[in-house]
Parts: sequence; C-alpha cells; structure tokens
Amino acid sequence: QVQLVETGGGLVQAGGSLRLSCTASGSMFSIFTMAWYRQAPDKQRELVAQILGGGSANYQDSVKGRFTISRDNARKTVYLQMNSLKQEDTADYYCNARIVGQNNWGQGTQVTVSS
Repeated sequence: QVQLVETGGGLVQAGGSLRLSCTASGSMFSIFTMAWYRQAPDKQRELVAQILGGGSANYQDSVKGRFTISRDNARKTVYLQMNSLKQEDTADYYCNARIVGQNNWGQGTQVTVSS
C-alpha cells in the first residue's frame, strides 16, 4: 500500500489556474498508474485524468486542453495543472494510485471556482 497526500486546492476565480500535487510514500511509484478524480456535491466521483508509468496520459473530455497531468517519478509526485477553470470544476479532487491488486486513495483536496 501507498499513502497519498494531496496539496494545492483552494479558492480561485473563474478563468484562473491551480496546480494540485500528490506525493506518495513507499516504493515502486514509477509502476503505478496515477490518476486524479473529482467529486462534486451530490454527484458521483469521476475520473479527470490519468497517467501511466511511462507518461502516457488521457483526460475526461470536459478538461481536455485546460488540464495537464504529469508525474515526477524521482519525487514520487503527480501533478494536475488546471487552467481556465470554470465553476463546474468545483469539486473535491482525489489522487489515486493503482496497480494490479492495489487501489490507493488520498484524502482529497477541495477546489472551489467562483464566478
């Protein structure tokens, strides 16, 4: 198991930017598929973006062109750069690390986008 700690959430105006970070404990970080999910009030948790150990990434359609996921395996950290934020991006954002037999979650960080 790995422990995940997210930082970087906060309050931002629409059109602004935030960068979320998620740092993992433990070993073998580079082989984990890392992902960011989000959950808005009264909605189900949804995948925002994920990145494989080799760096290949994919995104939810609603964030394509605005969000960028990246990882630094030496620092055991995954990032989510969020630009051109919209009110509908308001949610709790969760970091996820998974390999076969493991599915690990962080505690979440809140992102609020105001008008």
